[in-house]
Amino acid sequence: MPNNRTYAHPYIPNTVPEVRDAMLKEIGLTRIEQLHDAIPDSLKLNREMNLSPAMTEYELRRHIDGLLAKNKHGAAYLNFLGAGCWQHFIPAVCDEINQRSEFVTAYAGEPYEDHGRFQTLFEYQSLMAELVDMDVVNVPTFDWAQAASTAIRMAGRITGRSVALLPKSVDPDKVMIINNYCTPVMELRFIEIDEATGKIDLDDLRSKLSSEVAAVYFENPGYLGIIEDQGQEISELAHAVKAISIVGVDPISLGVLQPPSQYGADIVCGDLQPLGMHMNYGGGQAGFIATRDEETYVMEYPSRLFGIVPTEVEGEYGFGDVAYERTSFALREKGKESVGTQTALWGITAGVYLSLLGPTGMQEVGETIMQKSQYAAKKLSAIPGVTLLFAETTFFKEFVVDFNDTGLTVAEINARLSEAGIFGGKDLSGSFPAWGQCALYCVTEIHSQADLDRLADTIQTIVRQS
Repeated sequence: MPNNRTYAHPYIPNTVPEVRDAMLKEIGLTRIEQLHDAIPDSLKLNREMNLSPAMTEYELRRHIDGLLAKNKHGAAYLNFLGAGCWQHFIPAVCDEINQRSEFVTAYAGEPYEDHGRFQTLFEYQSLMAELVDMDVVNVPTFDWAQAASTAIRMAGRITGRSVALLPKSVDPDKVMIINNYCTPVMELRFIEIDEATGKIDLDDLRSKLSSEVAAVYFENPGYLGIIEDQGQEISELAHAVKAISIVGVDPISLGVLQPPSQYGADIVCGDLQPLGMHMNYGGGQAGFIATRDEETYVMEYPSRLFGIVPTEVEGEYGFGDVAYERTSFALREKGKESVGTQTALWGITAGVYLSLLGPTGMQEVGETIMQKSQYAAKKLSAIPGVTLLFAETTFFKEFVVDFNDTGLTVAEINARLSEAGIFGGKDLSGSFPAWGQCALYCVTEIHSQADLDRLADTIQTIVRQS
């Protein structure tokens, strides 16, 4: 910024000339350009930039609104996309609470002045722990992928081993994040899945278990929607070689499915997005990690944990950090993992959602989702040329539809569906090319019978006209 500017920029802080000059004086400089003395002159642009005239604030707003208007969103279309970000009903009170000024600027749960954030996060942790049947839950991480990555690294530190086993059916995008986060301290190896059921191939798992393995990670329901009913056996096989069983779970399924702790999971992780969070482009995701209340596990959490303690006043309680000294906030570069800003606001939101629904409500939502997803799958598989890829396997809200016998690509079908105001399933042909033209469809409690009939009728028309 030229040093001769005599006014403050409306969007750039500390540009009041007097403020700028005071800051320069404090660090012993007279011109802003001196901050760039270490940069060679050959790399500097020594002329005015050829920029178009700046827009007025009103023109800029219209320009941005025009760009945003090009987007298509789930509220405007009938949406059957899922694959990690799902469209669920959001009770209005979730937005009402998480937009309160006491909460909306929550930074890792540590505000400069607390107005109940510590307690709300403690309540969230308590509710989430009850849902997953574990004792300890962290302040949320960024998303499921980070939660799974951290869970795997925790297992590596606990066991002193460096190999993690994952099924090949895990979301490839999630695998890339896990691999990036775990390299170079952990090596990922992959377990085959049964071609008929989509479940983990137990024989292949047995062949890959060894004294090198720190953890076996699997999901239930998995990325493809399949309910992994071999969880107990998978956990027992992991424990037989003293490895840790890590289960990733969609928490909204736990109203109808057994929590992972009851089939041997040592660490449970997943995404909170189904629990009161809108689908947002680049946001609305929040990962959780849960374990037993054992020092071995608690001291390996890199993220914040909140607890409750009595104060000096009888009957009064306070809320604050548990074992803060184990975090990177305290240890800095010596921390086991570096944890920065966490999605504390979404933890508060999930707590509101869980407190609203309670056990009965969660069961009703889960049952509703399963009834509607089974109905949709039955309608789609009745269309000539359309089948389910894992037809004999029980699924929760997502299922794989096989379009290979229609002579159409998933891309072609989705383009035609879009013309009819419908977002079709996620195209899996790139991620799982061996399956040919398959798509992952998601059905939740927001879909009516009329919506599902409309989807089936539209696809039937598209297939018939091909």
